[in-house]
Amino acid sequence: MTTTGLSDKTVVITGAGAGIGRATALRFAAEGAKILVADLNAESAKETVGLIEKQGGTAVAVVGDLSRPEVVEEVVSTATDTLGGLDVLVNNAGIMDRMSAAADTDDAEWERVLRINLTAPFQLTRAALPHMLDQGHGSIVFTASEASLRGSAAGAAYTVSKHGVAGLIKSLAVMYRDKGIRTNGIAPGGTGTSLQVDTQEGAHGPAVLGSYMHNIGRVAAAEEQANAIAFLASDAASNINGVILPVDNGWSAV
Repeated sequence: MTTTGLSDKTVVITGAGAGIGRATALRFAAEGAKILVADLNAESAKETVGLIEKQGGTAVAVVGDLSRPEVVEEVVSTATDTLGGLDVLVNNAGIMDRMSAAADTDDAEWERVLRINLTAPFQLTRAALPHMLDQGHGSIVFTASEASLRGSAAGAAYTVSKHGVAGLIKSLAVMYRDKGIRTNGIAPGGTGTSLQVDTQEGAHGPAVLGSYMHNIGRVAAAEEQANAIAFLASDAASNINGVILPVDNGWSAV
């Protein structure tokens, strides 16, 4: 008998077409949850839905840029109207910066990273909250980062975006703790995914950050991050709220 309380729950997972997002979708589906796969890539989203259905689960996909209001609206309406609710929101989608130091970060890099990593999950959370408040319960889990805990894990834009995510997690936890809604996050260390870093050769930021990366330790599998996300969303974590959990084999302790 499961003790997670995730069976038959509706779970929205962003960036679920690959990497941590796909592993998380499969993990929740294995618990009997109904999954909304949100991703920018239609083919990847379709593949994740197919994998869930192959193991006997229920999943639908919504494809689009989550920084666009109409896509946010479609995600929430599909979860509530097609899958019957919105119990868990996993704000996982994100992009890396170019490891640029502040002096080398142009407006385009700054705005793109902040828009996708911070503004889009805020807007989706804002849209999901009325449904969670109406039903009197909900769990929100963010994929933060080691860069939400330190200044030596990424460039200026990514670091600021993930520090913003950390602040949003804590604000949500305080504001809605008495409304049956918990908000937490994981801070992954190095993880084997397809996320790419397009650094500029000879740039100051990557040169400085490279001296810290030897502390990263073992690279995790995406499934290890997914297990932590599922735990934080589950009834097993019923009194955990406002936590950013490092899943990094001790990198944050070095």
